[in-house]
Amino acid sequence: MTTINTKAKTCEQLLVKFHAAPRNTKVEKLTFSGVGNRDVYNITAPFICDGEEVIVGRVEERDSEFSQVFFFTRINQVWSPRVHTHTYNLQDPCVTSIKGELIFGGVEIITAAEDPNVIVSWVTQFYRGLHIDALCHFSSGPGTMKDIRLIELSDGRIGIFTRPQGVRGGRGQIGFTIIQSLEELDEQTFSNADILQDQFVVEEWGGANEAHLLKNGHVGVLGHIACFDDQLNKHYYSMVFSINPETCEKTPIKIIAARSDFPDGPGKRPDLTDVIFSGGLVRLDNGRAVLSVGVSDAEAYRIEIPDPFIEYE
Repeated sequence: MTTINTKAKTCEQLLVKFHAAPRNTKVEKLTFSGVGNRDVYNITAPFICDGEEVIVGRVEERDSEFSQVFFFTRINQVWSPRVHTHTYNLQDPCVTSIKGELIFGGVEIITAAEDPNVIVSWVTQFYRGLHIDALCHFSSGPGTMKDIRLIELSDGRIGIFTRPQGVRGGRGQIGFTIIQSLEELDEQTFSNADILQDQFVVEEWGGANEAHLLKNGHVGVLGHIACFDDQLNKHYYSMVFSINPETCEKTPIKIIAARSDFPDGPGKRPDLTDVIFSGGLVRLDNGRAVLSVGVSDAEAYRIEIPDPFIEYE
């Protein structure tokens, strides 16, 4: 069920409600091999390809932002790079399926012409194909826009979630638009998407990380909401909401996981200690769901929680 839109609430207000409703959870840290001493984080939810369970993850040195994206498969609870599969010089992967094709995306870093160690921009790149090993690039997002996500709607059209910043979006808002086919996916489509109103206060920001088609034709959105504290440390939380794609009516944002749900561990930097980044969610048949997250920009975890989308259907 989609309720009438309400005014944006702060991270602090949403956390009060989150902590007031304790839930049973089960946490699993993911173990990786075949990547040397590099960290793996910001993973996708697992998906099945040719009978294999696959996840995609961001792989990088602890002191670097220059990462690669690997496709991993699991043997004896250890995730290893998929044999003979291409790696991509991207950050923060995402996957979905549209009209039977695998759609894979990630963020490409753009460096200064005079200094390849200086990052000046970034662009989300998209690939499509019927198989992991046959993906072809087909679209690019606008400069400096991350968190672009696609979903096939119940009528076959394609919903697009964007993340404008700057003049239109401040620190980061969520936009939404609908196109008829992937052939319409271009920079103008991303730039012209309407911004969903009253989701984040001016000082805070957020984005969509994965979209789920619900039984009633609405879309359940898994994303993140974030803020700074007085010392400019970042605080990221996993959140969800649902949207009616026809009217853009949406439910209020609710937090579904926080850094405190996971064991203490290493972080990329001190200002990223209280960060989890939603990667994907698998809904189970028993009213539960498994959320995949990156933790403190250094580790990958999964957490079993109550299915956050049930109330929207």
